[in-house]
Amino acid sequence: MSTRPPGAASAARSDQAGVFSRIAGFANRHRWTALILWLVVLVGVWAGASQAGDRYRDDYSLPGTETQNALEILKEHGAGNAWNTVSIVLHDKDGLRTPGTESAVAGMLKKVSGLSGVVRVQSPYQDRSAISADGTVGYATVELDRPAENVPLTQSKPILDTAREIQKDGLQVELGGEAARKLGKNQGSGAEGAGVFAALAILLFMFGTVIAASLPVITAVFAVGATLGIIVLASHKFIIASYSPYVMALVGLGVGIDYALLIFARYRAELVKDIAPDEAERRALEGAGRTVLFAGCTVIIALLGLVALGLGSLRGMALAVALTVLLTMVASLTLLPSLLAIFGKRFARQFTARARKRAAKGRPEEGTRWRAWGEAVQRRPWTALLLPLVALGALAVPAADLRLGLADAGNDPDGTTSRVAYDLLAKGFGPGFNGPLVIVTEGDDAVRAAGAAAGTLKNTPGIALVNGPIPTEDGKAAMLLAVPKTAPQDTATTDLVHRLRDDVLPGLAKQTKAEYLVGGATAAVIDFSETIGGKLPLFVTIVIGLSIVLLTMVFRSVLIPLKAALLNLVSVGAALGAVSLVFQHGWLGADPGPIEAFIPTMIFAIVFGLSMDYEIFLVSRMREEWLRSKDAAKAVREGLAHTGAVVTAAGAVMIVVFGAFMLSPDRMLRQFGFGLAVAIFVDAVLIRCLIVPAAMRLMGKKAWWLPQALGRVLPEVRVEKH
Repeated sequence: MSTRPPGAASAARSDQAGVFSRIAGFANRHRWTALILWLVVLVGVWAGASQAGDRYRDDYSLPGTETQNALEILKEHGAGNAWNTVSIVLHDKDGLRTPGTESAVAGMLKKVSGLSGVVRVQSPYQDRSAISADGTVGYATVELDRPAENVPLTQSKPILDTAREIQKDGLQVELGGEAARKLGKNQGSGAEGAGVFAALAILLFMFGTVIAASLPVITAVFAVGATLGIIVLASHKFIIASYSPYVMALVGLGVGIDYALLIFARYRAELVKDIAPDEAERRALEGAGRTVLFAGCTVIIALLGLVALGLGSLRGMALAVALTVLLTMVASLTLLPSLLAIFGKRFARQFTARARKRAAKGRPEEGTRWRAWGEAVQRRPWTALLLPLVALGALAVPAADLRLGLADAGNDPDGTTSRVAYDLLAKGFGPGFNGPLVIVTEGDDAVRAAGAAAGTLKNTPGIALVNGPIPTEDGKAAMLLAVPKTAPQDTATTDLVHRLRDDVLPGLAKQTKAEYLVGGATAAVIDFSETIGGKLPLFVTIVIGLSIVLLTMVFRSVLIPLKAALLNLVSVGAALGAVSLVFQHGWLGADPGPIEAFIPTMIFAIVFGLSMDYEIFLVSRMREEWLRSKDAAKAVREGLAHTGAVVTAAGAVMIVVFGAFMLSPDRMLRQFGFGLAVAIFVDAVLIRCLIVPAAMRLMGKKAWWLPQALGRVLPEVRVEKH
């Protein structure tokens, strides 16, 4: 119970209501102006984006890690391009050392060396270790002028095309390395279109008309389209990862349709009461619009929390997705009202006519079944609470053993040149060849120290091959290439890196008085995963703490925020457990492997905000009834009756939009889409329809208790109708 003077509380509520009333009034008076402004923004942004083109860059820098320190030493001593390479992989079942093949390869490599962006090329015939023991597989190393992950298709494709000019029966030519992976990627793969089509089908079933079903989708498409154009332009100024547009589309479409649907559903509910369209729009914005604003800001805050993790690869993507959520929220509060104003009279006729037909046929009014469901849950609250919690707890167990990493070429779709090259190198040189460890040392005696390390590493269990020492141009640093016996994603390789860093090399350093650093792509993935894993608990604690404070301000309650925080963890845990079972352990036919390192943080940030969305939408309706009747049981029933259909429909829309990304060939997008789809299913169906009503019934009147001292300190934020 708030202790502020009644006049102050009324004024605060009036101010909050006034904002949304003014938005609704503007949309009615200037309906075409708002629509034209959005069209101008969309067309203008994309005109500029088309002219400028994108400049996406993947930033895998890891400040303070051993991998980053090793790379900086090499750059300082003139060997910064040592890792900026692609491999031209050659396979000939008759052997690569025949005169005709050697001559063809030499001519091809000469052409490649003259291509744009190529610094130098090393032939496989210059290094005996570059051809397999049986002579059938070999590779040429092409050094590039920029980090491999930032090489555009316009630079990598000519290398592949030129290399394949000598391909013939018996001689196979592929391109391997990080730059080559983009050649086979088509991350969208129609997944966005399939998700939108499925969402339209659900909305058509819910609203009964094509125009009504289309408005939430149109709102989301406008917002996502404008954001993608802005990000293309921003990529010239800021570091934005190449995969950001696909994640933005996934989140933006799901969230945008969801936000617009919540407002539209409230608008329809007012229309069927024979409320005039402009008044129905005002009420919808004052109720659901407030929920959208609050929930959207919460998602944005959670995403911006990822920026604080200090990882370049996450920072740009988090900002891009946060901008997407911001524009979807703005579109739902500005573009959608203008569309409602344009079609308001039509909707009033259609929705009221359907309601009358429903009543004439003797069908129960909307919400009757959900009201009955609420009564059933309240008759068996412990059963409705414990059974799903036990099931979700069991599903969350595999999340405790989550193995984080990053997909490599071995996870690329079959048949892509990067995947074929990866498999050929593994076949010719062993599974660890695709992820060599780079051992770096510096100083006046760097070459001697590296030579001593080479002798030790050759006798170290888990290492198959050691190449080097390889001195830098100034001779002040040197490196070794240590090839593990196991594949880059194998847990044994991770154990080997830790053993080298913690035991083998420190022991050698005491003898040689030199410092050794373990770097390379494989070590970078390990450092990246462990850095995120180490910061994840702090991030989760901050976000959950924030959610408790915000929900306490909204619902003037202690138990409801604690319940919401716990259930947020349950839904995220269940989602990550399901992701682990499918993608880490290979259930449902998926290739087993590590989970993309940033997936848990992104899923948590997004699901946290969406859970808040549903929590506020459902519980604020319960609070409306509680304030009106002071009957806790009735509040639960009426809350479900008015929001159950909308929450499940909104959840269904997001499930199909997110789930459609399982159609993508990209492993990261499949993990992300699947994890979000499972989390939304758990939250919208099991938690909102079973666990929350049961918990609210068991808490009874205590659910709305707030200590007076805390009530005096916390400001009041109202989202329910008043």
